[in-house]
Amino acid sequence: MPLPQRIIVTRFSAMGDVAMVASVLKEFCRQYPSVEIIMVSRPFFSAFFDGIKNVKFHAFEPKTKHKGFLGLIRLKKELTEYDADAVADLHFNLRSRVLDVLFSLSGIKVKQLDKGRSEKKALTRKENKVKHQLKLTVERYADVFRALGFPVELSHQLVSNLQDVPKVAFSMFGNLERKKIGIAAFAQHRYKILSQVKMEQMIDYLTHNGYDVLLFGGGKEEFQIAQNWTERFPNTYNTIGKFTLREELDIISNLNLMISMDSSGLHMASLMGVRCLSLWGATHPYAGFTGYGQQPEDCIQVEHPNRPSSVYGNTACDCDGIEAIDLITPEMVIEKITMDM
Repeated sequence: MPLPQRIIVTRFSAMGDVAMVASVLKEFCRQYPSVEIIMVSRPFFSAFFDGIKNVKFHAFEPKTKHKGFLGLIRLKKELTEYDADAVADLHFNLRSRVLDVLFSLSGIKVKQLDKGRSEKKALTRKENKVKHQLKLTVERYADVFRALGFPVELSHQLVSNLQDVPKVAFSMFGNLERKKIGIAAFAQHRYKILSQVKMEQMIDYLTHNGYDVLLFGGGKEEFQIAQNWTERFPNTYNTIGKFTLREELDIISNLNLMISMDSSGLHMASLMGVRCLSLWGATHPYAGFTGYGQQPEDCIQVEHPNRPSSVYGNTACDCDGIEAIDLITPEMVIEKITMDM
């Protein structure tokens, strides 16, 4: 039976997960250059797939024309125009599964993501945790393509994706003698975020010891916090809300190092081939969400029997009266930077 030559790939959210899909598609398209990919995700994420040969991006707009069941029927009709012969569901949520059924009824081959829910439940439960490294999420994505007949092999190597610094960001790179460190200090859930006091101590040290710090990621509240840091500490720049996602990725590609919570900053750094020190509290690398090509020793964490409390970081993780993320000290991160850079 011939292999599919045009595949619809669905992953609607979240930001870090979509960035991981892009890392996998880079490898897939390199190994199977004759196969066309139709990537279906939210419009904001289209920049992740820029420059990947044979990937065409199709916007999924769940709040407007693709809202509800009728919206999914409309999306299916739009995607039918591509005349694809397979669907790779890398999300496996309610919306993607409805879409899967619609395509299956049309005779299109569909393969779906195995999220490993039972293993993750055993890893995060309060009692009798089963703590070991689970399959990496990127490998779970690759498994869907393998099920379609493509024995894709992931290198798990960082590959530099250096881009020109956007003209609007030239001022951040004016001093070429100072190394550039990005910090993605925020995350969707507070149990994954290092305290502001500790983050300030880290920024204070770095900016007074030969490093420029660029702050990434967040909304209006995070913008104000980051803006305050730029006013208090020299050689500190706030990128939040000032650039497009494409521009942010280009800026990240020029960093010497990224520091990130267990959040999208980690996966954006991986996509651009930049080393990242990731900080883990309520979550754990064992769940499989480490950055593509990043090294295990760059995951900064303090082991405790109560960790992890959840896969997503939305549950408190009390470690003898201390929240798990607060077990990490600024000195741990600084020592890692000064030792390796």
